[in-house]
Amino acid sequence: MTKTDDLQKLLDILPLDIKNVLEQHPQRDSLIEVVMDLGRRPEARFPDRAEYLAESGISHDQIRYSIQRVGHFGGDNRAGLAQTLHRISAIRNRAGDIIGLTCRVGRAVFGTIGMIHDLVETGQSILLLGRPGVGKTTALREIARVLADDLNKRVVIIDTSNEIAGDGDVPHPAIGRARRMQVSRPEFQHQVMIEAVENHMPEVIVIDEIGTELEALAARTIAERGVQLVGTAHGNQIENLIKNPTLSDLVGGIQSVTLGDDEARRRRTQKTVLERKAPPTFEIAVEMLERQRWTIHESVADTVDALLRGRIPNPQLRTVDADGKVTIVRQSPTPLRGVGKDGFGRGYEVGPRQEEESKLSPTMTVGGWRSTGRMIPLAAVPEPATREQEFERLLDESLARSDRFNSDLAVNAGPNGEDLPLHIYPYGVSRHQLEQAIQVLSLPVVLTKDIDSADAILALRSHVKNQSKLRHVAKARHVPIHTLKSNTIPQIIRTLRRLLDMDEPVVPDERELSLFIQNGSEDELDALEEARLAVEQIVIPKGQPVELLPRSAKVRKMQHELVEHYRLKSDSFGDEPNRRLRIYPA
Repeated sequence: MTKTDDLQKLLDILPLDIKNVLEQHPQRDSLIEVVMDLGRRPEARFPDRAEYLAESGISHDQIRYSIQRVGHFGGDNRAGLAQTLHRISAIRNRAGDIIGLTCRVGRAVFGTIGMIHDLVETGQSILLLGRPGVGKTTALREIARVLADDLNKRVVIIDTSNEIAGDGDVPHPAIGRARRMQVSRPEFQHQVMIEAVENHMPEVIVIDEIGTELEALAARTIAERGVQLVGTAHGNQIENLIKNPTLSDLVGGIQSVTLGDDEARRRRTQKTVLERKAPPTFEIAVEMLERQRWTIHESVADTVDALLRGRIPNPQLRTVDADGKVTIVRQSPTPLRGVGKDGFGRGYEVGPRQEEESKLSPTMTVGGWRSTGRMIPLAAVPEPATREQEFERLLDESLARSDRFNSDLAVNAGPNGEDLPLHIYPYGVSRHQLEQAIQVLSLPVVLTKDIDSADAILALRSHVKNQSKLRHVAKARHVPIHTLKSNTIPQIIRTLRRLLDMDEPVVPDERELSLFIQNGSEDELDALEEARLAVEQIVIPKGQPVELLPRSAKVRKMQHELVEHYRLKSDSFGDEPNRRLRIYPA
């Protein structure tokens, strides 16, 4: 890779004392940005650290000195230097005066898209995702140059902040033969996108930072006209876009669908599910994890469908070494034993806990609980060389699973001499919660709809009192009835353990705690994690009551259930919206 940065032009706008320090700095070539805030010491930021450049704070005169040497600040408080890629961003006070500057070094890096060169050539629309500073704009600039120069396509760049092609009327050479359209104000970006298609007959439109609903709608309109799109959006992963109602249209949009009884039974889901509304605007998505490590979703439609159905997507992981060699592996779509899932089904292998934390329950992740150690992404595995090898691997895994299943059920008998698995007929008890508890805890229990084949009946106590017919049928068929007080996870788990004659654990394990999460929202996760820590670190060991933060009624109910699981008492007090939980020691 080769870089061009015109660094000296950026240094020339800085106050002389700061400029002199940076010109002599040994890490000058890796400088990322210079920060100058009124009354505070100037700071230089490098990839691995930051350091102060002076002992005294920045003055009004120094701020004015730099402002006079840069271009015009637009509506987004950004300015640039003509014929360079540098970006100067302003911080203003309430009166509109500039009191801080962030002077970011812009570099054109040639060869940075070697990892996805084959995808660029396909003509499909590509969406780049990643945290700030990971190199999205740099990659966007290089893609535009490759499409215009190497593939001879008509490329138009919508340059809202003049960050892609630099400040001034003449674009930076880094974009090659691509044309650039400037945007007078950020809120007009969607209009310029449509104007580019209508007036300039492009084959490719390049857009940086799609962030509003109007821009997402304009992008869909452009894609439907047969123009290739290359753009970036706010978000680190596709899941971020799915959760973002403003930008979800980029990946096809999400809608709630009510299934028929047969279809819901076939899918083994509830009747109301989420599905993709339309084809995605971008066919390919690239998650830029690091500068040299990208995750590639070759089919955004398949990835979104998998995530909405709770499956783990199967993207590529591409890396490039110092010699420019690209390595492509495919992340395993099969969750490992002991692997958690986030709210959209993406798997993570649970790392080892630290020794001092071994007595604590794991912390939560969306859709499950994770160990207090670090989260390790599923190990990437090379794609199989042949169909025969893949078949052998799947066969070995299948045999291993069947052996494990047989050994798990190789128990002599149930508490009353029944053969396992135990067949249970649920009456008035949530079948969904029962199935979830049985699956998560790996219990040798099978739910049946035929009372004649049942070993036991599991029913709500209130239902049994009012159903004399159920009692007569159970008595005639010699099927015992086991009741539970309420339709909650703690009651269900406790009753199932009693049916199987299993001992109650002193501390609930990870699998049990994962059952308390419903939608996997951040609010639910934080609330349950707060309750767990309060119980395990204060209420139980110290015998002291604890008050939790205010939560919604739905989330408080989940906290009550979690506290009940520890066999502790809790109640809600206070007025909305400050109503909260108080947990009492046993």
